Amino acid sequence: MDTTLTFIDLAGSIALLLWGVHMVQSGIQRAFGPHLRRALGQALGGRCRAFFAGIGVTALLQSSTATGLMAASFAASGMVDLVPALAVMLGANVGTTLIVQALSFDIGRVAPLFVLIGVFLFRRGRASRPRDLGRVAIGLGLMLFALQQLLSLITPYEDVPSLRIFMGAIATQPIIDVVLAAGLTWAAHSSVATVLLIMSFAAKGVVPAHAAFALVLGANIGSALNPLIEGAAAGDPMAKRLPLGNLLNRLFGAALALALLNWIGPLMVTLDPDQGRVVADFHTAFNLILAVLFLPVLQPFSRLLVRLLPARIDAADPSRPIYLNEAAREAPPIALAGAAREALRMADVLESMLHNALDAIDRGDRTRLTAAKGLDDVLDRLNQAIKVYLTGLDPEYLTEEDNRRLAEILAFITNIEHAGDIVERSLLAIAARRLKRGLAFSAEGQAEIRGMLERLAANTQTAAAVFMTDDARAARDLLGEKEIFRDLEARATEAHFARIRAGRPESMETSALHLDILRDLKRINAHIAAAAYPALERRGELLSSRLRRDPEYSSE
Repeated sequence: MDTTLTFIDLAGSIALLLWGVHMVQSGIQRAFGPHLRRALGQALGGRCRAFFAGIGVTALLQSSTATGLMAASFAASGMVDLVPALAVMLGANVGTTLIVQALSFDIGRVAPLFVLIGVFLFRRGRASRPRDLGRVAIGLGLMLFALQQLLSLITPYEDVPSLRIFMGAIATQPIIDVVLAAGLTWAAHSSVATVLLIMSFAAKGVVPAHAAFALVLGANIGSALNPLIEGAAAGDPMAKRLPLGNLLNRLFGAALALALLNWIGPLMVTLDPDQGRVVADFHTAFNLILAVLFLPVLQPFSRLLVRLLPARIDAADPSRPIYLNEAAREAPPIALAGAAREALRMADVLESMLHNALDAIDRGDRTRLTAAKGLDDVLDRLNQAIKVYLTGLDPEYLTEEDNRRLAEILAFITNIEHAGDIVERSLLAIAARRLKRGLAFSAEGQAEIRGMLERLAANTQTAAAVFMTDDARAARDLLGEKEIFRDLEARATEAHFARIRAGRPESMETSALHLDILRDLKRINAHIAAAAYPALERRGELLSSRLRRDPEYSSE
């Protein structure tokens, strides 16, 4: 019975350690996530800057996985080269060792202080950032409490013969140590927690230093497995390059360290006799040496990765989301960036629909008519996937800026989807009726429709640019297209009636179809131009109403 309760206490302490790590990571992501992503993006111009940015960002986030997701999103989109992204990961691996270093000192007495400060900030803070920092402080306190509890649980059993025999058997098999720690880290999704656990066992002498070092190597390998598995689930070879490169350099480093372990182990223990601290030192030294070895050869290494994972040439199912990474749900800036990229794909699909509709109406091309109808299904599926993904994000992880961007993305994709519905249900239906009846628009009417459709396609490109860049000048130009389209519709309608009065038979036969197309083109443009509203509204450049106020009532 006592053994069962002890195992429950041990499992609870490990769970508390994992939860403390999670609170620190989530609190930092909520408080500084967008700023850290922006800083990381700005530092990806060279490998040295990227390396130190990876250290800094990961030291704050305490998650090399979150840093890797940011770097992978930049690399997979082609925004940055693979070399600085790999340098970020080398820095991220070093960054995760810093909190282990801090907690390797005897600072357990300050655990209640961390929790006290954290609760005060969380309960008293009105703004979101103080509450998030309170979450970080509580997480640090819980980690320290968990480590103290682990040490107190291990102490009575450190001299138990059966435990000594078991640990002695493990100590003689470094490969088993590596595999065991890699599996534990993969399951826990945290190398920090695993190394802290190893450090606790080593501090009490339960695990000899030689075995502890091998376990640390396994923890480093295990932390590289999850990003690779998540990248494989995405299916895009470009998304797999960075996590594969990170895993390969860790495997190389672990193999080299294992080969030299009989020499490294005694040297490390001589330099620092403290069994707990020497584990943290080995963890840091391993990642620093790995960075020194790989930073100079990242260029040929990246070429090897590109050769191993070439960009996929075959076009995937266009309705299948590419950038909605499930692993990024706890990192809102990354999740929102992925959703925005999917929204841009929707804009591209709408532009293709408009070109197909133009060929179907202008030249009577039936194949283009069928292709355009299929693209509407693509829009519907992408729209649904993005909505489900965004509405599934945890509101507690979203800052005010995140909520604003989320609302913008939802509004943008809704307008794009509605514009696609008008193309499919109205424009294409009209084109099909015209072909079925063998009707032809007048040359002037055909030119008017062609010009407006081409202008719509150009406006779709502008809307996508405004959505991504938030440029006020482009937004004003896009919104000005609403007035232009009103004038185009009015002039085209007047010209159409003039042709009817002149007795033009083709204009009489297609009158209803022609007017419906003009009306629908204006409706489509209104949905496209709506992309300009957020940028202009934030700058106070929109009126609350287009109605002219009556002077008689304006003074009331």
